[in-house]
Amino acid sequence: MKILVTAFDPFGGDAINPAFEAVRKLPKIIAGAEIEILEVPTVFHKSIHTVTEALDKGSFEAVLLVGQAGGRFDLTPERVGINLDDTRIKDNEGNQPVDVPVVPGGPAAYFSTLPIKAMVENIRKQGIPAKVSNTAGTFVCNHLMYGVLHHIAVNNLSLRCGFIHVPFLPEQVVARDNTPAMALDDIAKGLEAAVEAMVLHRDDIKVTGGAEF
Repeated sequence: MKILVTAFDPFGGDAINPAFEAVRKLPKIIAGAEIEILEVPTVFHKSIHTVTEALDKGSFEAVLLVGQAGGRFDLTPERVGINLDDTRIKDNEGNQPVDVPVVPGGPAAYFSTLPIKAMVENIRKQGIPAKVSNTAGTFVCNHLMYGVLHHIAVNNLSLRCGFIHVPFLPEQVVARDNTPAMALDDIAKGLEAAVEAMVLHRDDIKVTGGAEF
């Protein structure tokens, strides 16, 4: 089994992105699966092309997309990606779409095809906070999740795909008062647990993962 794990480069004025720093620390083999990593530009459309090109060239069974969600306490596997770009900040090439579909005429949303609840449970077993998220935002993270799932759907690919967000690193919140952070080693350990769950669970487990808001 081969799994592609992708993560974004730094954006929004930060010098580092905890997503890629953590992905770089992943073992080359997790639960018997071969792990290949890929850095993705934080740029609309170019991000989708970068990942889909790699998927089309490789023989992967699954892809885990990883991004930074500054302000969150937990590792958060995303349940759904929506067909909307609506951005508060510019991407790394100055693009700032507002109320624009990711794919004109595409479905309203795509659900993750990864075992997100099993991933949460396995991360928690490592003593690391995790929960299911029901919004991937409307920036490049959601854009990439939706775009890759759309590529898989329209090409009838037998490929599981989903997204997970990670918190800031401690050094990123020195000047951000009252903002949560997580140590790099813990983020990496949590991502390894998430990938392990992907390997061990083709179907998700039946436990609550809902939220009131």
